[in-house]
Amino acid sequence: FTVLFFIKRTKLLRNGESPIYCRVTVNGLRTEFSTKRSVLAENWSKEKGYAKGGSRYKEINRFLDHIKFRLHDSQTFLEETGRNVTAQNLVKAYLGQLDDEKFIIDIYNSHNENLKKMIGNGVAELTFIRHETSKNHLKRFIELKYKETDIPIADINQAFVKDYEVYLRSERKCNNNTTVKYLKNFKKIINIGIANGWVKRDPFLGVKYRIEDTEKVFLTPDELSRIESKEIEIERVQQVKDIFLFCCYTGLAFVDIKNLQPEDISVGVDGKKWIVKKRQKSQQKFSIPLMEKAAKIITRYKENPYCSKNGVLLPVLSNQKMNAYLKEVADLCGVKKNLTTHSARHTFATTVTLANGVSME
Repeated sequence: FTVLFFIKRTKLLRNGESPIYCRVTVNGLRTEFSTKRSVLAENWSKEKGYAKGGSRYKEINRFLDHIKFRLHDSQTFLEETGRNVTAQNLVKAYLGQLDDEKFIIDIYNSHNENLKKMIGNGVAELTFIRHETSKNHLKRFIELKYKETDIPIADINQAFVKDYEVYLRSERKCNNNTTVKYLKNFKKIINIGIANGWVKRDPFLGVKYRIEDTEKVFLTPDELSRIESKEIEIERVQQVKDIFLFCCYTGLAFVDIKNLQPEDISVGVDGKKWIVKKRQKSQQKFSIPLMEKAAKIITRYKENPYCSKNGVLLPVLSNQKMNAYLKEVADLCGVKKNLTTHSARHTFATTVTLANGVSME
């Protein structure tokens, strides 16, 4: 942070004097403003950045010192109020033109708090979790790139968006589709800024992202049989294997299995047990016959402490832990595929149903 005073020799005033300007530079970026003072060119010391001569010029120098002092006060003010210390903000603060700026992480926090209040009433819990993850990625990027905990939303431009994309792909090791999802979540917050007039120019203008088609992983009958017949001595891995198989037999999404409760099991008109529930994601009602293999897994965990305490049928870990332990399951069972809770869902749709004559409908 530096302050430099200089005169504009080519911009002479009517009295023949040159106007004195102040240049503020922060981290290589600078801005200028007029001090409303002027001197004759021969009465200006370029090396010292001050006027030289009689008492009038000493008064000008005292005023310039006052400007420098006020600018340092402005720096302290910006730091204490959590604002971004930029050359532009320092000059705005000095001139009394600093708006009540809106900061991107503050806006994101407010957005997510509103989402949290609406969980179960038009908003799925996973939607809130995704936005929390997106916000945390954005916050870490700002801390790494700008050495700040937050920046004004008005400062975000296309260069910021591009740098953030590079950060997600390189530092966070996100694949294309995950990167695009995080950027689209970020764009929603930018749109809030545009709608409220906090952002003058859309940093995403003309920027397009494309979701790539990915190969859907599912188990063959032989691979599913290998996992079914494998007894695993490590309790946590055996537990994850059972939850995975339950998903293969029912096609339920991870969040729906995690929240599965005893009251979700009912007897249908055919006299057999069915899972009747609303999908967490879409709130659409579904009915799935509870096959014998799936029913046995529920029975196995009937006395499980976690299930008893939380009123659920299965002791489901977090999705991240499930997917991590499924790599162990695949290794132990000799399955050379990337098993996830979602691949179990695809297995239900193909190997368990379509291959046995059950239509997709």
